[in-house]
Amino acid sequence: MIKVERMNNEKNELKVELEVAKKEDIAIGIVTIEGDYAALTYQRRFSHPIEVVWKAITDPNELAGWMNTKAVMGMQNGGTIDFVNTVSGFHTTGSILVYEPQSVFEHEWHIAPNPSLPRGESESVIRWEIKQDDDSNNTLLTLTHSRLTKPTSLNFAPGWHAYLDRLEASLNNEVQPSWVQRFGELKELYS
Repeated sequence: MIKVERMNNEKNELKVELEVAKKEDIAIGIVTIEGDYAALTYQRRFSHPIEVVWKAITDPNELAGWMNTKAVMGMQNGGTIDFVNTVSGFHTTGSILVYEPQSVFEHEWHIAPNPSLPRGESESVIRWEIKQDDDSNNTLLTLTHSRLTKPTSLNFAPGWHAYLDRLEASLNNEVQPSWVQRFGELKELYS
């Protein structure tokens, strides 16, 4: 892991970025810590058209498969999301902040207090951006999970990585890796 610290003298604030080197052609995420909050950023290239990737990240039936999530979503600006993760039991709600079909899906990600997160996560936001990758039929996905508390961010980093691995397998009609096993394999990369 590479740790980069930058001081913003105007705001008297320290910014810490944790970048994990690329290993075995795995696209590793970036953890950026600023003050009390952190952001997770991942980029993945998929050899599938935008329409297919968009459906995988916005259709409740698709989310149930690769993200282990029961999802109810009002797919419009100002709509809502209501997710229950079948692995962790996390109940997540929020408003849809940006909905631009086949381009951007941004929503709040408020996790109710639970035994793993006694205070929950009340301010985080997830932004999914997709675009055509150059002149190919490939799609570039950028996932950013921002406004996470610092302690939660380092636990969520390998989790999102594992989910994106499952998304890729799902898109490729391959057997999806176990989320729990993949999380365990990735945990040390993000600590």
